[in-house]
Amino acid sequence: MEREKFYLTTAIAYTSKIPHLGNTYEWILSDAIVRYKRIRGFDTYFLTGTDEHGQKIQEQALSEGVTPRELVDRVAGAIRDIDDTLKVSYDDFIRTTDPEHQRRVQGIFQRLYDQGDIYKDAYEGLYCVSCEAYYTESQLHEGVCPQCNGKVTTQKEEAYFFKLSKYQKRLEEYIEQNPHFIYPESRRNEMLNNFIRPGLRDLSVSRSSFDWGIPVPFDPKHVAYVWIDALSNYITALGYEPYGESSDLFKKYWPADVHVIGKDIVRFHTIYWPIVLMALDVPLPKQVFGHPWLLIKTGDQATKMSKSRGNVLYATDLVERYGLDRVRYSVLREMPFSDDGHFNEASLVTRSNTDLANVLGNLLNRTLAMNHRFFGGKVEPGSEPEALDLSLMELAKKTVEIYEEKMDAFHISEAMEAVMELAKASNKYIDETEPWLLGRDDTKHDRLKRVLFTLTENLRILGVLLTPFIPDTADEIFRQLQTQVRDYDTIKDYGSLEEGLVVGKGVPLFERLEEHVEKKEEVVEEKATPKEEVFKPTISYDDFAKLDMRVGEILSCEDHPKADKLYILKVRIGNSERQIVSGLKENYKKEELVGKKAVVLCNLAPRNLRGQVSNGMVLAEVAGDEVKILEAVLPSGTEIS
Repeated sequence: MEREKFYLTTAIAYTSKIPHLGNTYEWILSDAIVRYKRIRGFDTYFLTGTDEHGQKIQEQALSEGVTPRELVDRVAGAIRDIDDTLKVSYDDFIRTTDPEHQRRVQGIFQRLYDQGDIYKDAYEGLYCVSCEAYYTESQLHEGVCPQCNGKVTTQKEEAYFFKLSKYQKRLEEYIEQNPHFIYPESRRNEMLNNFIRPGLRDLSVSRSSFDWGIPVPFDPKHVAYVWIDALSNYITALGYEPYGESSDLFKKYWPADVHVIGKDIVRFHTIYWPIVLMALDVPLPKQVFGHPWLLIKTGDQATKMSKSRGNVLYATDLVERYGLDRVRYSVLREMPFSDDGHFNEASLVTRSNTDLANVLGNLLNRTLAMNHRFFGGKVEPGSEPEALDLSLMELAKKTVEIYEEKMDAFHISEAMEAVMELAKASNKYIDETEPWLLGRDDTKHDRLKRVLFTLTENLRILGVLLTPFIPDTADEIFRQLQTQVRDYDTIKDYGSLEEGLVVGKGVPLFERLEEHVEKKEEVVEEKATPKEEVFKPTISYDDFAKLDMRVGEILSCEDHPKADKLYILKVRIGNSERQIVSGLKENYKKEELVGKKAVVLCNLAPRNLRGQVSNGMVLAEVAGDEVKILEAVLPSGTEIS
């Protein structure tokens, strides 16, 4: 059976400068949508690229002492490198300087002229070089460009015009009859009420004041303006021919299923572009999704990223500092569907530590460790499901339904939230079923098998659902599970793990990141007299109250694989279980520690000790070379104060 096709495009990036994270967010978003469609079995085609003509580029090249071609080659290469660094899985990367694109644009211009939709006139108006757009006085915002707040100048020049007004009624009727064409609805209402219904003016589609562009075929003093040049990439990349037979690729994938663009260029994609297509007698794209902006948050304020404000972040810098999947996850998770998202490095660290390290990473680590501890890594269904198991299985099924609903509607952050809720519920399930207690009773091993089977299956489902957002991490989850059952359809049939599966030994998915501290407190050194005991600096009662000390029961003790003097302890504190790396090896044998209750400092920041994460500290008294843990007789989880 022929697979359903899905064609997605991004806006093509302008090559006057290297785009910042606020620009590149669109590529991560689009990649997540396309990867989702791929795992659902769609025949996908994903187009992105660069817009390389115009006055702004010509002026920028002049200021740098290079040719426009040298400038766009350099910047386009850097943009493609950003895409590749972010693992944007595009099928084609178009450049508007590509010869085939230029030939087809000239053909489009010629056809529109031949059929009377383009005519020559003179234009005078308020022009923003940065946005390459003309505005009326009423459209300005306090005298400046309403899009970039840049300066506008009065310009007059001879130009060719496209008859937007001729197609106004037809476009208005199309938008009214196709309510999902402009998405979300707020953008649709804005276009109809603010731009279309008040009346469309004919559009300038050529320029003669600069020459860095595609020459108009019948008048080489003019170059095709951005509305014909850049917007046409969505069809020229597929092999559209304005005269003659278009390619099989075009016939297969056009019309596009969605143009993913920023909300600031919705007008161009939902008014100018559809009318050009109507004039060419080409079907319109099914949908134009105008996503919100990713704003940089500083204190209580959130603003657009701008070099002049000094608040710019670049995707490649963040990937180098934090790793790809942390960046992809946090950027997508912080972006609402229709409202602007607020992002900074602190939010990235918080998301990484809470969702990726504490919830997802901890779930994988605990599950694999218990599989190996009790059954040598082998996963079997065990006993029949009980109420707790059935409840979690039902949540997994419901999560898949919510996930599909949200992803199909491009509510990406909400889909991710649903996935993480399943991971949190799986961690809670561990605390509720207490597998470490089941493992002590041979008569309950079948029950324990069921618990670990359920957890392992949930991890497999999580791996599939996370693939669009953090593909490398999803692959690592599958690698550690050692499962080949990765197809999307299998997560709808709960319990699809291979018979006789033996999972691998766990490796931490994400180490916790250090929290960002803007200002370090000064430590005042105290001088002590030689004969007096030297104490550490005095602390307040409030400082002492911050310490969370509780009774913990040591469940297991293993040698650290990379450190001769360290043990890796599994400690149960109330209803939770955590790993603590401790330097007790020279003072205790392993069997002497297992079963002991000790005082544990629980809210000590996690540390990576030779490749193993330690979440807390077992307290001990030290006298010379002698070390003795502070033992307790109270129940596990009891708070010490």
